[in-house]
Amino acid sequence: MSVMPFQVALWIELLAAGLGGLQGALFAAGERHRRIDVVGVVVIGLAVSLGGSLLRDIVLNQPPVVLWRNWYLVVAGASALLGMALQPVLARVDWLITGLDAVVMGLFGAIGASKALSLGTGEAGALVAGIIGAIGGGMLRDVILSLPISFLRVGTLYAVAAGAGAGVLVVLVVLGTPIPVAGVVCVVVTTVLRLAAVRFGWTFPEQRALRSRQTSR
Repeated sequence: MSVMPFQVALWIELLAAGLGGLQGALFAAGERHRRIDVVGVVVIGLAVSLGGSLLRDIVLNQPPVVLWRNWYLVVAGASALLGMALQPVLARVDWLITGLDAVVMGLFGAIGASKALSLGTGEAGALVAGIIGAIGGGMLRDVILSLPISFLRVGTLYAVAAGAGAGVLVVLVVLGTPIPVAGVVCVVVTTVLRLAAVRFGWTFPEQRALRSRQTSR
């Protein structure tokens, strides 16, 4: 595959960072039983906002863009503070956190996959980079809060939604679709699949359930 210029506009990356910081802070501020202080809420907001980009760039052997360009930290930090301030007002709107999480996954997945393609990786590598970008922030959040890693447990197709969106982007780009159009489709696919899985409780069978079936046979 030929190398092409990275075509994601800075404002889109900053939008993803801002929404990630907002969602992470809302999530952390809602964990009142853990008694997280103000600094902790901001740190978790930053982890969700910047974690996916950081892990993506490490995997792609690129300078971490979140450290080299000041706007990422400024936007992510400000969004985290905003999320912490708004949490008491939005405490009863659980769907907002899930919705923001789905959109942030889609945005970071699209950015990760398109950046990998621009660097000349293969289609499989771009898919992996997109998934890492999409779930990296949530993974760091879970590690910091000592929660079960979201994409490893029986749940609502967390990594599958990220992979589906990134996969669609890669296929569309290979077929000649412009990156902006493919990116929008990626975000829509990831968001819709994630929200549908939450709404209808779609999951993969638990490993123990499969083993029990095999034993019964």
